[in-house]
Amino acid sequence: MDGTEMVFAAAAAFVGTHFLLSHPLRRPIVARIGEGPFLGLYALVAAVTLGLLAFAYRAVGAEAALWPVGDGLWLVVTLVMLIASVLLLGSLIGNPALPNPGTPGDAPGEARGVFSITRHPMMWAFALWGASHIAVFPLPSNIILSGAVIVLALVGAALQDRKKEALQPERWRAWEAKTSYWPFAAIAAGRARFGGFKPHDLAGGVVLWLVATWAHLPLAGWAAGIWRWL
Repeated sequence: MDGTEMVFAAAAAFVGTHFLLSHPLRRPIVARIGEGPFLGLYALVAAVTLGLLAFAYRAVGAEAALWPVGDGLWLVVTLVMLIASVLLLGSLIGNPALPNPGTPGDAPGEARGVFSITRHPMMWAFALWGASHIAVFPLPSNIILSGAVIVLALVGAALQDRKKEALQPERWRAWEAKTSYWPFAAIAAGRARFGGFKPHDLAGGVVLWLVATWAHLPLAGWAAGIWRWL
């Protein structure tokens, strides 16, 4: 098994165990060992498989890029990552998809800010991150790693909808009626209105975008974002 195949195997283990433990295996394991031990097992499996993925990725030898990357592509990706940063920061407050978002019986209010774009802004932020890194770093091992992030985020978001529908049918279906899984679909359908962003959404997103793209140079050895041109 070569380096790229090792990365694929490790990525499959990381994503596969996450989905198995989050959904079909969660209930029977919790019934047998309890919620606390299950969370410890979940964290252990996630840490081990993530560590294996990081080890396999670092062990890959020299790879050839699968397509050329110019300034035009970098400009597109830089803007996409700004959007992803706003989605991520905006998802941290008032997100009913997060654990214990408030009183379980309370129906979420009007979708505003990043939630008017999608009810899974955090997951789409991760997916956009993965797509952006594939676009400007088109090495086979990175495509596998970033692709795993995309699958984990977007399939995980869809499965989260199914779980929430089962656990909180009235509350979550009311939220689904105001929002959309796909970005801007609810706005296009007239179920949500674009706007209502809060300062932490926009200002926080810009700060995160600037810091994260700047950090590429000291951490990875190559400039990213606007820092490529400054």
